[in-house]
Amino acid sequence: MAAYKCEKCGMSIGTMTCGECGAELVHSTITTDDGTTIHVSECPNGHGKVKSPQCCGQDMTCTTA
Repeated sequence: MAAYKCEKCGMSIGTMTCGECGAELVHSTITTDDGTTIHVSECPNGHGKVKSPQCCGQDMTCTTA
């Protein structure tokens, strides 16, 4: 399970699921054309991906369990 946590305030987000198939989203990264790495959560069944959550104006960090 991927869990996201805000390093500023400690708020955390647990399980997120795909609205299409109900599968738990997994943490991943994508790299833009300029080389920037962006953290995302994606459906393991190929239904898409979303940018990782933000809190306190910054990306939340991810731990996997």
